[in-house]
Amino acid sequence: MNDSNAMPSFNVDVAIIGGGPAGLMAAEVLSRAGMSVHLFDAMPSVGRKFLLAGKGGLNLTHAEPLESFVTRYGDAQDRVQALLQHWGPQAVRDWATGLGIETFEGTSHRVFPNDMKAAPLLRAWLHRLRHPAAGGVPVVFHMRHRWLGWAGSPDSPLVFDAPSGRTSVQARATVLALGGASWARLGSDGAWVPWLKAAGAAVNPLLPSNCGFDVAGSAAQGVAQGWSAHFSERFAGQPFKSVAIRATDSLGQQFHRKGEFVATLTGVEGSLVYAASSLLRDEIARNGQATFELDLLPDRSEKHVLAQVSHPRGSRSLSSHLKSRLGLEGIKMGILHECLGKDAMNDPVRLAVAIKALPITVCAARPIDEAISSAGGVRWDALNKDLMVEARAGLFCAGEMLDWEAPTGGYLLTACMASGVAAGEGVRRWIRGVSA
Repeated sequence: MNDSNAMPSFNVDVAIIGGGPAGLMAAEVLSRAGMSVHLFDAMPSVGRKFLLAGKGGLNLTHAEPLESFVTRYGDAQDRVQALLQHWGPQAVRDWATGLGIETFEGTSHRVFPNDMKAAPLLRAWLHRLRHPAAGGVPVVFHMRHRWLGWAGSPDSPLVFDAPSGRTSVQARATVLALGGASWARLGSDGAWVPWLKAAGAAVNPLLPSNCGFDVAGSAAQGVAQGWSAHFSERFAGQPFKSVAIRATDSLGQQFHRKGEFVATLTGVEGSLVYAASSLLRDEIARNGQATFELDLLPDRSEKHVLAQVSHPRGSRSLSSHLKSRLGLEGIKMGILHECLGKDAMNDPVRLAVAIKALPITVCAARPIDEAISSAGGVRWDALNKDLMVEARAGLFCAGEMLDWEAPTGGYLLTACMASGVAAGEGVRRWIRGVSA
């Protein structure tokens, strides 16, 4: 673009692009510091993905010890740990309390607002941003302003597609908090990637994280890919409850956890699958497919299962026998029939092994727009400790657009907010340093 002179334009001290938790937290830090902040977002209102995350109960953070908490961020653990040591899980709870929202710790150590809702917290947050305490400066919100990059080089003004037409904005400092590429309809579409590369910031490809997978076909059913029509028609949307999955990738990395997940029309999704998604996704990238073992009865030993399967069943059907002896029915029986041939189903040893370790092979992650979050993004080595782009003074990045990923359970939201705090404080230090 090179037509910025023909556009309406204005100057601001700090422009924040993106109205999710990271952008709002950066705005709060700067507003409290007495700095003039203008926040731009492409959507009609801010916090849309935040509200969606709270639809079933807003999981703000997690109450496990920080030394365990930081291990959830994989290869980015060291960089994220530095953010969380400054503003971590307890800071999230204290911040919510400051907004008049009390929290509680659930049985899984996940932390929720007492009323479980996201909307009251977001309303209180926006009110404080618009009406800060003494010494603060109100944040100015510009909705339906879609960022289009810069008007030429990254040293040029920012350009927005606004309700009144294209508008240019000259900012002393800019915080980008544009999210990754999941749930594009809520504003995170990854369109920023080429613009950041043009600004000199290395960006790793955006990949689905906390995502579902399509299964490879079952040889027993003669299906090349996906479930058989019988299985998908009968069981799609139903949960596997009280199960466990184990996976070991070609690099020797392991995953083992109990929980629940759901069968879909084409594969699997849900919390237990999401927790293993990074291992499965990366193994598919290396080898074209990945396999996990499904333990249908994690609280029963292999010896016990074999004894029950081998117990004489008389005139009872195999289904009635397994339901009576082991409580296997519904989707758990369905997956055994789906993956095992008739000979294996009638062989007590092979059947008992399958009940405890049924191989499920997945061949593709679901599209990134369906994922809860995304991996990849602006590389850490492209940023300084204040999250400023090394190659572009005054340009900061925060939130999910950074190259990190984490499981659900409050980890995503906590790190997004912590990065917003870091970027806001980085902007404050940088502007004061430049002005000195």
